[in-house]
Amino acid sequence: MDIKEFQSLMRVLYYEKDKKRGVDKTFLWLLEEIGELSQALRKGDAQSIENELADVIAWTTSLANLLNIDLEDSLSRKYPGVCNYCRQAPCQCEK
Repeated sequence: MDIKEFQSLMRVLYYEKDKKRGVDKTFLWLLEEIGELSQALRKGDAQSIENELADVIAWTTSLANLLNIDLEDSLSRKYPGVCNYCRQAPCQCEK
C-alpha cells in the first residue's frame, strides 16, 4: 500500500470520528502513541515496536487528514531523494 492509499483508507475509516474529536485531541492521541512507542523501545519488544510505529503513522495520517494535508505530496517536497542539507544521497553530512 502506498502513502496515498493509506491516507485514503484512514480517511474512510476514521475521518468522521477524528473530525468530531478535533485537531487538538487527535494530536494528543498521537502524542500518547509516541509515548507507547518510547516504552516499547525501552523494553526492546520487537512486536510492540512494530505495532506502535504503525499507530504513530496512523495517527499522524489522521491528523494530516484533518488539516487537509496530502502526506505523499508533502513528503515528496520535503524529502526529494537527497539530503536537505548536503543535497547528497546518501547523506554526507557530518551531523
